[in-house]
Amino acid sequence: MSSAKSSKKKILIVEDEPVISQMCQRVLAGEGFEVEIAVNGKVAQGMIDEGHYDYCLVDIRTPAMSGIELYQWLKETHPELVKKVIFTTGDVMSGDTPAFLQQAARPFIPKPFTPAELKTIIKQTLAEEER
Repeated sequence: MSSAKSSKKKILIVEDEPVISQMCQRVLAGEGFEVEIAVNGKVAQGMIDEGHYDYCLVDIRTPAMSGIELYQWLKETHPELVKKVIFTTGDVMSGDTPAFLQQAARPFIPKPFTPAELKTIIKQTLAEEER
């Protein structure tokens, strides 16, 4: 028989802004997720290699390794996670971000976002997976 703890979905938040990562952690833990935080893509790589995650909430702009670079790495090394990535970004208008988001075809949430908006995108992503 499995315990309630083992049935929790596990989500990795890749976010370098402590205020945002803490808000996400609080909101998602309140929604029943087990939550871990990586401050950038490099840290996330090690965590993903060592553990299992059901979802990844990834900021596109983090130091050391961007969310775009992390996503490319996931495609090569953990393709099963590619369809479980949700992006966050404060930059949806400039540079390569709009083209990347269109090409990746993954859900994203622009910053700043509210706890309610975060809950909505997580629920939508869960619903897509169940289809």
